[in-house]
Amino acid sequence: ELQQKVEESELLKMELQMLETERVRLSLVEEKLMDVLQLLQQLRDLNVSKRALGKILLSTLESCSDPKPGKAHLFEVLDTLHQELTACELLQSQPLEKAQSHQSLSNPLLISC
Repeated sequence: ELQQKVEESELLKMELQMLETERVRLSLVEEKLMDVLQLLQQLRDLNVSKRALGKILLSTLESCSDPKPGKAHLFEVLDTLHQELTACELLQSQPLEKAQSHQSLSNPLLISC
């Protein structure tokens, strides 16, 4: 009976570790999604056309069209979209004070899931 309790305890520890790993992964996805949404808001404020936004989105989807198996594909698409939006010339030509107020958008620590 003691051996069974030890095994159950080990299983619970493993499940807890898996849940913590998933929580961290979801947190990273949420952060990247918030960054992407903020960039999209900036582009909307700059009156970027729907056509230009569509091209950015299509470019992102084309570059991620060969999905790798697993949950990392979602993060890959978000990260690629973030890179495409960040590379947008209109965002780079913003006045310096606006760009500085949105410095928190780019995460210098890129963690791959």
